[in-house]
Amino acid sequence: MPTISRFYGILIQMFFDDKHGPHFHASYGEFKASIEIASGKIMVGHLPPHAYRLVKEWARKHRAELEENWELARRDGKLKRIEPLE
Repeated sequence: MPTISRFYGILIQMFFDDKHGPHFHASYGEFKASIEIASGKIMVGHLPPHAYRLVKEWARKHRAELEENWELARRDGKLKRIEPLE
């Protein structure tokens, strides 16, 4: 699964899955979650509250880039890196 960003020990990855709507995957240590791009809500999995807050902030700032990457993934294109949260 392609990594599109990494910050504060959080790994953000994405691949196209037509069974679910636009989403990305976040990993923090042993925790993993699938997160909806539009709402920032966790669809599957769990993240600790502090990691989830950081992921939601990052996703809010980079929503357009996440949507663009989703379209690239849908067309089997090469995903673009997205700046980390600073």
